[in-house]
Amino acid sequence: MLIIVSKYLIPKGYSGISLFPFIILKDLKSKQNLIVVNHEKIHIRQQLELLIIPFFIWYFLEFIVLFFTLKNWNQAYRNISFEKEAYQNEKDLNYLKQRSFWNFLNYF
Repeated sequence: MLIIVSKYLIPKGYSGISLFPFIILKDLKSKQNLIVVNHEKIHIRQQLELLIIPFFIWYFLEFIVLFFTLKNWNQAYRNISFEKEAYQNEKDLNYLKQRSFWNFLNYF
């Protein structure tokens, strides 16, 4: 996992994005924020579990279904199972040490 800081690669309104094997963060402040980094590390684990490409396909399809159901970009994003798991556990810096395989399914 490599952490890159670049404000040009992050969509407006977001602090970071995970694209295995990279975590791309908006600024140095985000890099020092252990919660933001942990959130992105959770996504890296999810990506590895689904062998990367299927993760992005699943993520996109889940977002599309939620967007057309909820008709709200932010609500759709926040209700993606991968995001629910990451947001709910981002403050637990030991989460990845005890997380079970494919745990995101519990948030689906």
